Amino acid sequence: MAYKTIETERRDEVLLITLSREQRLNAFNHAMLDELLEVVDELDADDALRAAIFTGRGRAFCAGADLGRGGATFDRGKAATEVPRDGGGRLTTRLFDCRKPLIAALNGPAVGVGVTMTLPMDIRIASDRARFGFVFTRRGIVPEAASSWFLPRLVGISQAMEWVATGRLFDAEEARAGRLISRVVPHDDLLEAAFALAREIADNTSGAAVCLARQMMWKMLGAAHPMQAHSLDSRVLFQLGKLPDAYEGVQAFLEKRPARFTMRPARDLPPPYPWWETPPFDP
Repeated sequence: MAYKTIETERRDEVLLITLSREQRLNAFNHAMLDELLEVVDELDADDALRAAIFTGRGRAFCAGADLGRGGATFDRGKAATEVPRDGGGRLTTRLFDCRKPLIAALNGPAVGVGVTMTLPMDIRIASDRARFGFVFTRRGIVPEAASSWFLPRLVGISQAMEWVATGRLFDAEEARAGRLISRVVPHDDLLEAAFALAREIADNTSGAAVCLARQMMWKMLGAAHPMQAHSLDSRVLFQLGKLPDAYEGVQAFLEKRPARFTMRPARDLPPPYPWWETPPFDP
């Protein structure tokens, strides 16, 4: 499908998604939100795809929300009677439920929603030209995109509050030291490094197992006690142990050959998936 604010490219089993409003530093707007939601649905439905990489066109990853309305950018107007869902949160909660591993290849500045949209992605790597900023308090607003949930879980409350309270920009090395990203690579090597990660996933693992592991890791971040994780682990292992990929994974190891996994996350996930209930939006 042709998009207006993003570009997509399939490379074997990996989907490259490029934010493409270069003239606006890939600033986030309603059209980009709609297209990103659509492409994530397509990613989930296509069992030929095993992973996705997100990057930006030009010198920025995403400069944040498009501020073309000036000071009224975040004003819904006096006529608004109901609290609308934040657009960034619509995207991040959808990414949270995605069945495929997501890699952010941060090629340049990622500010505001440009960085919060990446928080539910599984791996974040950055060019040495990348810069980051949770700049909301400098704009008179608060962090969005459910980042009050995601960010402290990723980097800890003290680091999260330092970045949010100051609203300052910081470089890729500080982001790595603070555990926001996993590695910094030379700018020209960024996509190669991201594709190497995606290929390692696609070439060596069960798509169904990766999907379930991803959901277990993210959903258990909110568990009150490790016994909840133990119960879930036990149920999923019990179900997977009866299915073809578990048999194939062990046999391939014993026979010293590459595994040939056949289960696919769009159709072959066993119960208890999905085991969680998404709370309703209720402001």
